[in-house]
Amino acid sequence: MAAPVTCVADLRELARRRVPRAFFEYADRGSYDETTLHANRAALQRMRLRQRVMIDVDRRSLATDILGQPASMPLAIAPTGLTGLQRGGGEILGARAAARAGIPFCLSTMSICSIEQVHAAVPAPFWFQVYVMRDRGFARELIVRAREAQCSALMLTADLTVQGQRHREIKNGLSVPPRITLRNLLDMASKPRWAWSMLRAPSRSFGNLQGRIRDTDSLTTLAQWIASQFDPTLNWKDLEWVRGLWPGKLIIKGILDARDARIAAEHGVDAIVVSNHGGRQLDGAPASIEALPAIVQAVGDRTEVLFDGGIQGGQDLLKALACGTRAGLIGKAFLYGLGALGEAGVTQAIELIRKELGVSMALTGQTDARAISRDVIWRAGEA
Repeated sequence: MAAPVTCVADLRELARRRVPRAFFEYADRGSYDETTLHANRAALQRMRLRQRVMIDVDRRSLATDILGQPASMPLAIAPTGLTGLQRGGGEILGARAAARAGIPFCLSTMSICSIEQVHAAVPAPFWFQVYVMRDRGFARELIVRAREAQCSALMLTADLTVQGQRHREIKNGLSVPPRITLRNLLDMASKPRWAWSMLRAPSRSFGNLQGRIRDTDSLTTLAQWIASQFDPTLNWKDLEWVRGLWPGKLIIKGILDARDARIAAEHGVDAIVVSNHGGRQLDGAPASIEALPAIVQAVGDRTEVLFDGGIQGGQDLLKALACGTRAGLIGKAFLYGLGALGEAGVTQAIELIRKELGVSMALTGQTDARAISRDVIWRAGEA
């Protein structure tokens, strides 16, 4: 009998065994020496929680609102590329699980299932994440498609204009569609659940790019393709351009510096995401949680602050809330659940975080997720 899944780490181990190595390591690993990747977890783990007792915590509320919409807990699913290669139809499965859990789901430009495929399969509105590529006409087209799909928010990712080198992707020869080599073929053949899901998948290449971007099949690696398409000239004027095309809620992701946070707030974005891209871009950058308090202080009430970077459980989310975020985003934890057990695994990852958040709130004397303050964090020497 299989051991019960009690935490996200268990889902990660299942995913490691069930997803082909190239795709698992795409989700799991980071850039260069992976210093920032590991710092995200280490910084959260160093923080201590203040235990409180003899407080009535029988009735606790995890409910909040994110971008003016109700959410059952302060959590959202982050945009992740190649999601549909962790499990066939992965974007649809993730969006369904998020809708059922009552939290937002964000679809990536680099998704395998297209905007239209997810919209057709999942009635609940979802967010869409956009990269502004060299071809501004294509970027405009993506935004129009998101509007037509009735996406409830647009997220502009600002920290991937050039790609930090991810050694494992190069070593694994990661490409989309997957390159057929003897090693890859044997690996995929040893993953029957994954192979069966891919056979039934609605898409096996970049759904949002089909028919619009040429020559993807001729490139050796995904990194080469990104280098040819992503635009290093991206600047604040482009944010103004995006705002002119998008009348709804606008989020900018990839903020790690208080100066950039102030500029984003001055441009009238509805939310910023404090993020180092999961340790997959600038290696040596601070952990997201280390940058969060100063950014919250810098923007005040001018814009919502969301957090992305290392959330693997409810205590991580509680610490981020105590540092001032409105909600946390999960990327790796979501992909581990998806790769491990499909839609049920995504649901399990969300519910594991929900349960741990509720328990940890009780043990720190908290009853309302919207009112968690810095006092939850214990500091040596403080009364």
